[in-house]
Amino acid sequence: MSAVPEAGRPPSARARRVAEGQRVPARPGNRHQAAARHAAAQAPRAVTHPGDRPPSPAPTHPAPTGRAHALPHHSFGSNPAMAAVSPKPQPGAGNAGRERGTGATVDLVQSVSSEQHEVHKISRRGGAERRAAGWKGTLRAVAELVRAPAALSVPGDVIAGAAAAGTLDRRTPGLAAASVCLYWAGMAANDWADRELDAVERPERPIPSGRISPRAALGLAAGLTAAGVGLAAWTGGRRGLATAVPLAAMVWAYDVKAKNTAAGPAAMAACRGLDVLLGASSGRVAKAVPAALTVAAHTYTVTELSRREVSGADARLPLATLTGTVAVAATAAGLSTRRGPRAWLPAALAGWYVSHYGRAQARAAAEPSAARVREAVGSGITGLPTLQGTLAARHGSGLAGLALAAAAPLARRLVRRISAT
Repeated sequence: MSAVPEAGRPPSARARRVAEGQRVPARPGNRHQAAARHAAAQAPRAVTHPGDRPPSPAPTHPAPTGRAHALPHHSFGSNPAMAAVSPKPQPGAGNAGRERGTGATVDLVQSVSSEQHEVHKISRRGGAERRAAGWKGTLRAVAELVRAPAALSVPGDVIAGAAAAGTLDRRTPGLAAASVCLYWAGMAANDWADRELDAVERPERPIPSGRISPRAALGLAAGLTAAGVGLAAWTGGRRGLATAVPLAAMVWAYDVKAKNTAAGPAAMAACRGLDVLLGASSGRVAKAVPAALTVAAHTYTVTELSRREVSGADARLPLATLTGTVAVAATAAGLSTRRGPRAWLPAALAGWYVSHYGRAQARAAAEPSAARVREAVGSGITGLPTLQGTLAARHGSGLAGLALAAAAPLARRLVRRISAT
């Protein structure tokens, strides 16, 4: 409908209001225009940075055109008047500050993330180092408990016995492993039985120092005993089992009962003698008896000295054991089954044995302090492979004798790190 008055008809009130520039409400019939205005009023306006908002333009009114003013039928976002109210962001001071703030925030987040990553890496590395240190500490405590370096003297018993019985063969390594297990079992059981005494006299030992609990030490001793007997039975059959069982029983009897009695040195000597016979269990055992008695005599001297390694000894004790050592060396060198140029090897090894173990006993006789006695005990333990090598060489196993004698320097080096007593 036109808003311009026709000729001869007075203008209507609506036309007069349009002509005067006043707002005229939409006709009731234009419901879609009213709905558009309502939606525009309810829609949220875009929020911009204060520095980006230009001054609002002054309101303008369209000039009267003689036609009724009505809102166009386009959307709110494309209305030029509304575009002036909510302009698109323009580059300016506000945007620059916002960009600088955003960049600083990103840098801060990246820095914090990098620091957290480094802390996480250090934490993981520290945890791994603590676990590694814990395992190393536990292994060292176990090595001290069983006196690991002293076990180098144990396989020689089996090798000497096997050489004397003429059965140095593929079964010997298995019997030697069984012997080592029984030896370590005896050492663990020894510390378990002496835990209260060691708390006073040797508090640095693994059990009194708290590095290994008494229960763990006892369990380790029992497990090693079972492993040793099982290996002997698996490798040596019934004859191996028949020797390993009394050997294990003697080891526990010494640790629990006989050690602090007059029968202690004899019980320990019996353990070593049975160990030599364990190596001979797959052959003629009777032929290995002299070698077993020789090793037992050496063990007796070492055990007698060990009973005084804490308090010190009378000078007569090291002199007596030194005399026994010379007799043992002469006996080992005299148990010859060979003639000819190779006969010198057992004599040379016997002389090496006396020079090593005998010299330490001579020093202990000159100064019978606890430190000197302990040094003599260590020399007796690490010098035993030389005696075993002498016995093996005397029964025709020259290479085995040299190999056993070569273990003595290695044992001495290891004893400097972990005590054998």
